Amino acid sequence: MKNRFIKYIATVALVMTSLSCKDFVDVVPDNIAVIEDAFETRDSAERFLATLYGYMPDFSSINNPAHTAGDEIVVNANRSRNWPGHIIGRGGQTRVQPHLGYWVSTSNNRANAVRNMFIALRDCNIFLENVHLPFDLEPYEQARWIAEAKFLKAYYHFWLMRMYGPIPIIRTNIGVGETDAVRVKREPVDDVVNYIVELLDEALAEPELPLIIADGAEDGRITKLGISAIKARVLVTAASPMFNGNPDYANFTDKDGTNLFSTSVDDDKWVKAATACKEAIEMAEGVGKELFSFDKHDNPQPGWSDSTILKLTIRGSITEPWNPELLWGSTSERVTTGFQSWCQAKVHPQLTAEVRQSTQSFWGPPINLTDMFYSENGVPIDEDVNYDYVNRFGTAVGDSDHRYHIKEGFETGKLNFHREPRFYASLGFDGSLWEGHGVDVDEDSYVVEAKSGQRGGIQDADRYVAAGYFAKKLVEYEAFQSHSVSRFTAEQYPYPVIRLAGLYLLYAEALNETGDLVTAQTYVDRVRSRAGLDGVVQAWSDHSSQPAKPTSKDGLRQIIHQERMIELVFEGQRFWDLRRWKRAEEFLNGPILGWNIIGDDTESYYNVVSLGNYQFFGRDYLWPISENDIITNNNLVQNPGW
Repeated sequence: MKNRFIKYIATVALVMTSLSCKDFVDVVPDNIAVIEDAFETRDSAERFLATLYGYMPDFSSINNPAHTAGDEIVVNANRSRNWPGHIIGRGGQTRVQPHLGYWVSTSNNRANAVRNMFIALRDCNIFLENVHLPFDLEPYEQARWIAEAKFLKAYYHFWLMRMYGPIPIIRTNIGVGETDAVRVKREPVDDVVNYIVELLDEALAEPELPLIIADGAEDGRITKLGISAIKARVLVTAASPMFNGNPDYANFTDKDGTNLFSTSVDDDKWVKAATACKEAIEMAEGVGKELFSFDKHDNPQPGWSDSTILKLTIRGSITEPWNPELLWGSTSERVTTGFQSWCQAKVHPQLTAEVRQSTQSFWGPPINLTDMFYSENGVPIDEDVNYDYVNRFGTAVGDSDHRYHIKEGFETGKLNFHREPRFYASLGFDGSLWEGHGVDVDEDSYVVEAKSGQRGGIQDADRYVAAGYFAKKLVEYEAFQSHSVSRFTAEQYPYPVIRLAGLYLLYAEALNETGDLVTAQTYVDRVRSRAGLDGVVQAWSDHSSQPAKPTSKDGLRQIIHQERMIELVFEGQRFWDLRRWKRAEEFLNGPILGWNIIGDDTESYYNVVSLGNYQFFGRDYLWPISENDIITNNNLVQNPGW
C-alpha cells in the first residue's frame, strides 16, 4: 500500500478540501460534482481509497494517547511540557477543547493535531456509495476495495467507541439539505459493537479480499487475516468490564431515557470473544504465522550468545519488518525510523557533540514500569520468594552471571538484576549492553552510560530520557549512529497494530473468563516459552509466594493481565487494556519515579526522585465531547463526569 497509495494522499486531500464541512458531526457531502470527479476513473477512485487509509491514527506519534497519555513513557518536561498527551496523563483533560479528541467538529479541530474520525467515516460512505462509477474498474477489484472500505469504516467506529463509549453510528451519509438529520444521536455501546462486527463480517465474506498480502507493494493494506484479528480484539473489548454491564454507567442515558451501556454482565460476550479469537488463530496458523524467532529468520552471528539471540528475538517480534508474527501493521503514518531515534540511547563511544544531535534519545519509561517485569524465575518480583524486593532500589555490581545484559564490574541499580529476558530486551539503562548497533560480538557490545555528562546521559537541552531508562525494544537491532557524520539510520518497520502473541493472550483472557483455565494456561505458556520462561503452573509452584495463583480464575486473570502488559510493552496496548479492565485508576495515579539523572556519579545518580504525578479520575475512562458540539447539537448528551 505504501508504494501505491501513500503517494496519492496529498493529491486527494486537495480534492477533499473542496467538500465543505458542517458542524455537529461532519457527515454531509456538499459538492456532488467534485465527488463524481473523484470517481471518474479507476486511478482517481484508488486515490480516494488511499485517503481512507490515510485517516488511520498516527500510531508512532506523540499524538497517540496510548503512548503519551499513559504510564509507559515519560518524556522530559523540556520536550513534552505542551504535549496534549502529557497534559491528559496529569489530569488536565478539558471539555472546552478536548486534548487529542477524535470527535471534533471542523471548527474545533485543534489545528488538525489528530484525525477527525467523523470525516473519515463520511469519506468511507462516499467511497462505498460511488465506487461503482469508474468506467474502467474491474469487478473483482471493486469488490476488494469495498471490503477494505467496510473494514476501515468498522475500525474508525471502534477507535471512537474505545475513546467515547456510545457514539453515533454513521451507517450512511445524510443528504444535502437534511438540516435536522445532521443532529445525530449517540447509540448504545452494544449497538455500536454489533454494527462494527456486522461490517467486519461483511468484509470477511468477500472472496476477492486476499487472506494475506503476497505483493510487497501492497504491504499495509488490510487482509482477511487482519480483519479476523481485529474482530477478536473488538469482541474481547466489548466483553471486558468497561463495556459489559459496567455499574458506573447504569444511569447513563440519552435524552429519551435509553440506556447507553448495558446494565448487566453478559457472560455470552466472552464466549463470542473466545470463538472469534480461535477463528483468527486458526486462520493465522493456517497460513504459516508463528511467533518470531531470530535464529529461524536469520543466521545467528557466531559472536552472539543464546541470551543475546533471545533478546533479538523479542525485539525482532516488533522491529523485523513484515515478520511471520505480524497480523496487521500500519504504514500510513510517519516512518518508524524517526520513532526509533526517540528511543535510541547514545551509545557509540566516538560520538562528537555535533553527531549527538542526530539521535533524539528522549523516549523511555519511568521506574514505575520496571516493577511490571518478572524476575528471572518468571513470576512477579513482589511474589518471588528469592527476589530481594524490599532492597531493589539499592545498587549492585555487574557479575559474570549477568555479563550478557550488564557490563561486568559496572555498578547499577539492583532492580536491574535477576530479571526475565523481556526486561533486558525491552529496556536500556545505565550499565546495560545495547545489542547490535553494528557490533556482532557480545564482548564488544556498546554500553549505556547514562549519568549526567556521559554520552548517554543528560547533556542537551531536551534530548535525554527523564527517568534513566530507554525503550530499547522499539529500536531495530541494526540501527546505527554514525560517529563521522550527523546521522542516525534504522530500517523502517510497520507499526504492529496486532501480532500473534497479542492474539494468543486475548484468547487466553477470553478462555479464562469462560472457565477454561487449562487451555488458557497453554496459550499464555506459548508466549512465555518464546520469552525463555517456564509455564505459569510450574513457575508459580516453584517460585511464588502464591503457588496456586494460576489455578483460579481470579489468579489467572491477574497473570494474563500482567503478561499482556509485559509482552506488549510500548506497543500502545496497555493504555486501552487498563481502561477496558477498569484498572486505570490503579496505575495512573501517584508519583512518576525515576533515577536522579542529573547525578554525575553512582552515589548521586542512584536516588529515586519524583518527576511529577499521574492523575486519573473516574470520568477519564471516556473522553469528553467538546462543549461546542454539545451546544450545537441538542441531541447529544455529555459523558459522565464532564
